[in-house]
Amino acid sequence: MKHFDSAEALEAEVGKEVAVSDWMTLSQQRVNLFAEATDDPQWIHVDEDRARRESPFGGTIAHGYLTLSLLPRFFEAEVAFPFAKMSINYGTNKVRFPSPLRVGRRIRGRFSLQSVERHPDCVQSVWKYTVEQEDGEKPVCVAEAVLRQYY
Repeated sequence: MKHFDSAEALEAEVGKEVAVSDWMTLSQQRVNLFAEATDDPQWIHVDEDRARRESPFGGTIAHGYLTLSLLPRFFEAEVAFPFAKMSINYGTNKVRFPSPLRVGRRIRGRFSLQSVERHPDCVQSVWKYTVEQEDGEKPVCVAEAVLRQYY
């Protein structure tokens, strides 16, 4: 785990890959629960038989927003900001899903720090989040996320 004990320590890592998470397997159960929670039961996500028969992916795939929603889980397991009272997601500048995430595959997150700005009550950092699936040629998600660490 990477600990940032100060804003200066964070600034020193700009332009670098800071962390890579452990692998996790994306289960059909997680996809089904996400579909239920978001009212998005499209068959390419939840109907395993039909997806095997009719989908160009040969099986079910994760919702793009499910993939995106897993990024905090990966990030918080690898990066900490002890200098801050709290850290929040401030937003995203850009999100892309270059490749489908096939259910049952292992995925992990990669985190590169792009910039840091100091504000009177916080430090704002921009991170490139990349989610890759094992044996995948392209990432399944690439996002530019903005975080704020409040003093």
